[in-house]
Amino acid sequence: MRKIVPVAVGLACVALLSGCGKRGYDRARPDEFAVARQAPLVIPPDYALVPPQPGAARPQDSATNAQTLQALFGGNAARSTSENAVIDQAGGDTADAGIRSSAGDPDTNVVDKGATTRDIVAAPQGDGQDARAQAQ
Repeated sequence: MRKIVPVAVGLACVALLSGCGKRGYDRARPDEFAVARQAPLVIPPDYALVPPQPGAARPQDSATNAQTLQALFGGNAARSTSENAVIDQAGGDTADAGIRSSAGDPDTNVVDKGATTRDIVAAPQGDGQDARAQAQ
């Protein structure tokens, strides 16, 4: 009985170590990139193209700014009735049309209201029951 346990442990070790050998486990595996065959790239013909007319203006000669605005905003579109109502309530007929250009202008006059106004604006919302004054 004493010799059976070391022999069984030895056989178990040999069986476990045989799994680490390269024999039988080093077979050629399929390449995952070569499994599916890729179709060659083909540029489809564009039937919407028409040959240029002699003397006609080239479409790519338009201003870069106009092309950018067209790409970003899609050109002029009619406003909806709700959008017109919001613009009318905001004073759209009397508003300065170029205000977006002058808002970040360094010559624009701004007033520094100080830290007190910033703290009031950044204060958490509430009814003010827990407000306390601090001496500075």
